[in-house]
Amino acid sequence: MAQEAAPTLITTLRPHVITSASCTKDRCQVPPLEYGALSHLLPADHHSTSCKYGPRRRAAPADPVVCFGEMLIDFVPTICDVSLANAPSFKKAAGGAPANVAVCIARLGGHSAFVGKVGDDEFGHMLVDLLHENGVDNSGVVFDAPSGARTGLSFVTLRADGEREFMFFRNPSADMMLRESELDMGLIRRASVLHYGSISLIGEPCKSAHLAAMRVAKEAGVLLSYDPNLRLPLWESAEAARNGILSIWKEADIIKVSEEEVEFLTNGRDNSSTELGSNSNHHVDQRVLKLMHANLKLLLVTEGKDGCRYYTQSFKGRVKGLKVTSVDTTGAGDAFVGGLIWQVAKEGLSLILQNEGRLRSALLFANACGALTTTERGAIPALPSKEAVLELVAGADLNS
Repeated sequence: MAQEAAPTLITTLRPHVITSASCTKDRCQVPPLEYGALSHLLPADHHSTSCKYGPRRRAAPADPVVCFGEMLIDFVPTICDVSLANAPSFKKAAGGAPANVAVCIARLGGHSAFVGKVGDDEFGHMLVDLLHENGVDNSGVVFDAPSGARTGLSFVTLRADGEREFMFFRNPSADMMLRESELDMGLIRRASVLHYGSISLIGEPCKSAHLAAMRVAKEAGVLLSYDPNLRLPLWESAEAARNGILSIWKEADIIKVSEEEVEFLTNGRDNSSTELGSNSNHHVDQRVLKLMHANLKLLLVTEGKDGCRYYTQSFKGRVKGLKVTSVDTTGAGDAFVGGLIWQVAKEGLSLILQNEGRLRSALLFANACGALTTTERGAIPALPSKEAVLELVAGADLNS
């Protein structure tokens, strides 16, 4: 029997990451920007990007946020409110929720890495180059040369309101073929956070690789972050999706779900949106609380343009969204997650959860990341810089 060819490893050098836009000159006269309750997110010597001396580069921190899962090509119609069949043309864009989160963290100035598999084809090489260009460590990515599986494709329809519908081509795609033996376990053990979704749980061999990555990370004391990112058309059935998503639920330290996912996972409608708006402490929706578990440190329910709700072992509440002109919601949830996880890696989850005010500050920042991403078409091109986020939240009321 012929010996299976070894996977092609990517050995791109890790680029430097800009982690601060502060001035390099002591004589700079540009005053620091005022960001109120979010000023702790800035380095002590932060100055406006308008400083003529330009930004400073710093070495990336030692422990990256490792994002595990799929990266694919999205084809998006160039006009809204049309079916795929009636779309006159499509715009090609990088996709995949874990990859979006990795790029978001890097764009905010953090150190992120992506672990997954792409096809040994033009699209696969384009995606790997894109990670590198955006400051993401791509050393954990492999090309699927042995089986010849292609990079996954997704056609995404945009309705007039900017919401999306999906059609996937992955039978199988390269991301589904990732094997445990191809994982860079050293990279995973060094992570500050391992972030993942549920799509990589749909079939083998990727499912076993996913579970192995979680196991190794947990043994190494790495925080686990989970965004199920429900895509029902990819699962065999709704029941299979629900069981698959919940099969790893109790391992995570941080979980983010949408209102629709709460309804799906609990087999009922989530009514806590109105209940949390009242002054009563007795009206907490039991369906959301069903999703809590003893080891879960933070459960987040996103509400689109309306913001998010949060649940910890000590407190619960809501942080309202920020008003922007939205044109495309693609990647908004991933930007929300990236904005939060960047802060978790920077400050530590324990510190953020020390008091409710600090958590609300972190979630306001995450809401702003999500909001800004909806103001342009495509996920990765629209992911914001830290400066843009801080400008949006300047003066925002944390108590609203």
